Amino acid sequence: MRGRWSGLATALAGLTLALALALGTTGCKGTQDSLGYNSKAGLRPLDKRPSSYPNLFREVGHSDTEIANKIAAWFTQLFHGDAGSQAIYFPVGTDQANIQDILHAKEIRTEGIGLAMMIAVQLDKREEFDRLWTYATTVLERQDGAGRGYFQSHCDMPTTTQPCDDPYGEQQMLMALIFAHDRWTSETTIDYETEALELLDVLRHKEEENKGVLDGVTNTFDEVSGLPWDVPTDTAARANIGRPSIVMPAYYDLWNQATGDPFWTRAATASRAYLTAAANPTTGLTPVRFTFDGQQVPPWNTFLAESYRAQINMALDRIWTTGTPNEWEQKEADLLLTFFSSKGIDNYNATFSLDGTALDTTRDNALVACNGVTAMIGTKVDRKDYVDAVWALPPPVGSSRYYSGIIGLTALLMLSGQYIIW
Repeated sequence: MRGRWSGLATALAGLTLALALALGTTGCKGTQDSLGYNSKAGLRPLDKRPSSYPNLFREVGHSDTEIANKIAAWFTQLFHGDAGSQAIYFPVGTDQANIQDILHAKEIRTEGIGLAMMIAVQLDKREEFDRLWTYATTVLERQDGAGRGYFQSHCDMPTTTQPCDDPYGEQQMLMALIFAHDRWTSETTIDYETEALELLDVLRHKEEENKGVLDGVTNTFDEVSGLPWDVPTDTAARANIGRPSIVMPAYYDLWNQATGDPFWTRAATASRAYLTAAANPTTGLTPVRFTFDGQQVPPWNTFLAESYRAQINMALDRIWTTGTPNEWEQKEADLLLTFFSSKGIDNYNATFSLDGTALDTTRDNALVACNGVTAMIGTKVDRKDYVDAVWALPPPVGSSRYYSGIIGLTALLMLSGQYIIW
């Protein structure tokens, strides 16, 4: 159970704090470090937020009723539609549910569960949220060993997928838990606050818990650079590899507000610099993987479906973080939209080399959705065309409905001003 380590950490907190203060070093998991962060003190309010959120659907002429109906139709179909052709959300027993990647043998990824939890908290769908988190902690969470507290997922490989601990999904789940605490409080059957703090400790202090790198398991975040590893293993650390799609500067700013841990401000700053370095200066396209010191990682030096998520991360940073010097993201959005417009807004491909050479002849509605989100922060291209393209998307059906569905519904919420800080 998740509370097992929490009880031990609480019992030892006083002793560890005294040792940390005396030695000037970082203590064990869940205790105060040399900078004064104490993860057991509870979450602080998220009091720095924008005064309003852009609603591009309303801007291009859609009524609030039309917008609400469209989002409801997508949610109903993806979460409660026909199990064989429409749904990606599947109830399990009386109190659990998962999200399935139908295309990849119905794999269950933390990416899908984390994004679905974010969608659920934004739409006030508490039952779905609780079912997803209960499944994650019951089925996916590693209960013991060096990886205790990490969640089993799957990561893409050149021709297949493989089991992994994916930082992307875990970060989505953590942000969703913080929002759930702020929206619904933690005086319920699930203590969202404690769950968020424990997951935060795992991501940040795994090596302290294990007294070093144990069985190849590392922290999720590199203490030196402040960036998340591709996966939390010593193999990724030795190779210095990260992923643009898993760095989320807006989240890190919020985690700093919630905890007072200055590490997260450093992580946000480092993430913006990393994204700047990773993006092609001509097309704006980002690779799947990229080293912390600015090197490409073949064969992952291409713009593939996973790369789309970086566009959402950059747009959220621009929208959510007020007063942050992140003007580069607007320039990046302009580069990307100019590139896709040059390919034809109605028929651009799904994957590219970073210089803009198409690698296939397919079209991916998940990219259409992410380009609509990118239009929220762009200025040089008529963004109405991109917003209209998202509005025209039907809820997906069939074997490929998972990724285009979960990304598409996220985009609908963002474009309607409903993906907000709670």
